[in-house]
Amino acid sequence: MSLALRAANYELNHMNILFIGDIVGSPGRQAIAKSLPELKKEYNLQFVIANAENAAGGSGITLEVAQELMKCGVDCMTSGDHIWKKRDIFDFIHQEERILRPLNFPPGTPGSGARVFKTKEGIPVGVINVCGRVFMEPLECPFQRSRQAVEELASQARIIVVDIHAEATSEKMALGWYLDGKVSAVLGTHTHVQTADERILPQGSAYLTDVGMTGPYDSVIGRRVENVLERFITLIPTRFAVASNNIQLAAVVLDIDENTGKARSIERIQKKI
Repeated sequence: MSLALRAANYELNHMNILFIGDIVGSPGRQAIAKSLPELKKEYNLQFVIANAENAAGGSGITLEVAQELMKCGVDCMTSGDHIWKKRDIFDFIHQEERILRPLNFPPGTPGSGARVFKTKEGIPVGVINVCGRVFMEPLECPFQRSRQAVEELASQARIIVVDIHAEATSEKMALGWYLDGKVSAVLGTHTHVQTADERILPQGSAYLTDVGMTGPYDSVIGRRVENVLERFITLIPTRFAVASNNIQLAAVVLDIDENTGKARSIERIQKKI
């Protein structure tokens, strides 16, 4: 889409949200620092969400890394099954409201999985983070928990974006249909491979099975090829170091009607740094 057409779309009552796919290590953070200022101008972005569960050393997140991403312009960080990989997460997740953990962890788990944020213009944006259960840990039902969270947030925000961090394509799609018309977007993360099935579902929710990875693409989903091959071929436990070459950013831009919370468009981004 040309800059002129984009500018024509940015009229009153349009909310432009960027959702960035799984950030992997320092290469992923480098991609954010270099590309986000430009993307904010190009798309007139009002709110930025990023999945940051692998942002610190390729697995987990630290307070220092979270502050780095927020300084770059990230407004909310979602996560997934690797949220607890860095021990100091327990020291700050209660205080840092801009970091979400999957809401379907058991009661009593530190942190929050759903929250309403406000843009600089004061517009409320609800964000929900949920993990799938197929081929993953047997957490509480993502369908029931996300539906409950939607009902709780709906009184505070018309715009609600859901990050479904899951392995199975079918589970992500099913949640998209389950929440169609009740949220602004259902976006998949976790597999680190961007899919090409973006669409607006019949009741007005934007959907994409997986937003993709922000990090090094000369890799196996962000890790050095030789390390992963050694593990597959020998079955010997091997440390998976973060790769470093061919850094790219994967994201989607959502254009959402502020009055209805319905999605007007969804555009995939794959940007080489």
